Amino acid sequence: MRQLIVRRLLQTVPLLFFVSVVCFFMIKLAPGDPVLSFVTPNMHAEDIERVRHNLGLDKPAYIQYFIWLKELLQGNFGYSLTNHQPVLDQILERLPATAGLMGSAIALAVLLAIPLGLLAGANRNRWVDKLINFISYIGISVPLFWLAILMIYLFAIKLHWLPSMGMRTIGVESTADVIKHGVLPCTVLAFGFLTSYVRYIRSSTIGQLKEEYVQIQYAFGASKTTVLFRHVMKHVLLPVITLLGMSMGDLVAGAIVTETVFSWPGIGSLGMTAVRGMDYPVIMGITLFSSLMLIIGNLAADILYSFVDPRIKLTR
Repeated sequence: MRQLIVRRLLQTVPLLFFVSVVCFFMIKLAPGDPVLSFVTPNMHAEDIERVRHNLGLDKPAYIQYFIWLKELLQGNFGYSLTNHQPVLDQILERLPATAGLMGSAIALAVLLAIPLGLLAGANRNRWVDKLINFISYIGISVPLFWLAILMIYLFAIKLHWLPSMGMRTIGVESTADVIKHGVLPCTVLAFGFLTSYVRYIRSSTIGQLKEEYVQIQYAFGASKTTVLFRHVMKHVLLPVITLLGMSMGDLVAGAIVTETVFSWPGIGSLGMTAVRGMDYPVIMGITLFSSLMLIIGNLAADILYSFVDPRIKLTR
């Protein structure tokens, strides 16, 4: 296991380097010019070029990349081109908001997906399975931003039950107020995760119910509920662990569109602002941070595999 962890950590370095190269040059190929954010109608061409030189954008793209990479290796993620604040400080400042929102949404989705997926798989082609599948298909088909707007219209505008945007009410510093503001975005994100999780768990449950150990448990007189939640669920956890590992990147990057719709002050809305302003240091910082968390999530999933299924550890 120790060799696995060391090997995966060593593979992280070239992988992050590849991600940084692709992301940097894709930003450079994208239309737009960050200098335009500083241009005013009274500025002359010489002033515009001076701004470009001060921002370091007058050099070739590959030189800009190596300058950025050199600063990164020294622990400096750079400074934002729009507000001139350190990129890492901005990411860490918004990380708790995104991690809290995404963590709550993923946890809620998993807690609901496990019993729903087991129930659908155990009642294959029955009305319960068809109903859960119908809801899952709706969740897969409906864009989350449309669902977010619909919930804002229903629960915030029409019913006045919940706030429509922001993380706090001005002048109110309480946990209950934060939870109240997070209900709508958390529900939207949890619904998006839930539909995917249910499909995976349902498929795994159907496969596990065909295994011999299930028939043996029935032969010993075990009830269907006991077999389902005591024996089958252990094997169903494997795809759930995979999905959780893949979701680690979302804990950092967050749901960009959802955070923007609800004006949630997380990393997702920071990334959207950076994209609109062509603020490539912020974009690069968020991309690398998300990639690193995704790699760590996959590594954690591999480690958890050995605890959930000892056969994997013996094979390795």
